[in-house]
Amino acid sequence: MTTTGQTKINSLLQKFPPGALYFGSWLNQNGISYSLQRHYRNSQWLTAIDDGVMYRTGEKPTLFSALSCYNSQLGKKLHIGAVPALEMRGLAHYVPLGRQTIVIYSPRGEWFPKWFSEYDWGVDILKKSSEYSEEGISTVNENNFEVAVSLPERAFLESLDLAPKYYNLTDLYQIMEMLNGLRPKLLQQLLEENSSVKVKRLFLYMAEKAGHSWFHDLNMDRIDLGKGKRSNVKNGVYDPKYQITLPRDLAYYE
Repeated sequence: MTTTGQTKINSLLQKFPPGALYFGSWLNQNGISYSLQRHYRNSQWLTAIDDGVMYRTGEKPTLFSALSCYNSQLGKKLHIGAVPALEMRGLAHYVPLGRQTIVIYSPRGEWFPKWFSEYDWGVDILKKSSEYSEEGISTVNENNFEVAVSLPERAFLESLDLAPKYYNLTDLYQIMEMLNGLRPKLLQQLLEENSSVKVKRLFLYMAEKAGHSWFHDLNMDRIDLGKGKRSNVKNGVYDPKYQITLPRDLAYYE
């Protein structure tokens, strides 16, 4: 390895914190040819987890570092959403039974890469296609990596979409009670974009039940709530205003 080569790879590796992933196409664009990358792997400077996906030998990539580097180096837009996003923003505290499950969203029509799905990140991953445009996402710093994470408004709607299969509705309502600072302008846009009648009705029911002031700033005339009754649970309690059947513990929760 030449001194120039050492300087070049060291300079690139210092662009990211320890545990970063490096992608072959990005390295090539930054002056590290594919043949030089192979040399770095053979000399154990870099360790590959798949073709064109590497990390600095001796370090340990995480799900957060992988998401951050994948997005920043390759211009991708994966993000963490639903309850894990609320947890990362200090708005939920779920105690997982067994391994934690992180919900990762990709833009509609974009596939998750094979290496991302097959590598063991130490958590379970639930992969979902995004319902919305790019609104309602910002970054959270996790161990010096900027990770794309849903804002509370988007994260709660994503959570409702996964209920009751993945999340208990009463548990989600208890989170709703804490969401005093949601922004009605962003909520309005997300509710208008959302195609799920179930999600929109549940959200409005919970927001009104919780008595949040921002609820009254929403323009209901622009939110399509569909027609007819919706049942979310068996043997529940029917709410005539939103035409939804709710779990008894949620309907009678005070």
